[in-house]
Amino acid sequence: MEYSKLEVWMEARKLVNLLYDSSKLFPKEELFGLTNQMRRAAVSIPSNIAEGCGRQTSKDTIHFLHISRGSLYELETQFYLALDQKYIDESIFNIVLAQIQTCKKLLNGFINYYKKLM
Repeated sequence: MEYSKLEVWMEARKLVNLLYDSSKLFPKEELFGLTNQMRRAAVSIPSNIAEGCGRQTSKDTIHFLHISRGSLYELETQFYLALDQKYIDESIFNIVLAQIQTCKKLLNGFINYYKKLM
């Protein structure tokens, strides 16, 4: 399966780009704190989808999709923290949160698809 053609992977990439754009507004003292942590979590989402697709068994694929989902939830929490600290405004937060919800829905559907193959 070609991961780069998957809607879930494409939407996860959009989320990464939203994070990078919005995190440019964060204070410089957060560069090695919340900014770095958020960027690592965001990059992990499409990366683990891709790695999972490269695995040979459904069980292995699901393992990496679960890691991706964990990173998605981690990133969501970190966006709430960025909002709490006023690093982003509510309009940016709402745009990002909508993209996170899209990714959750697609990723959960993809996991369920693979579970049926087992």
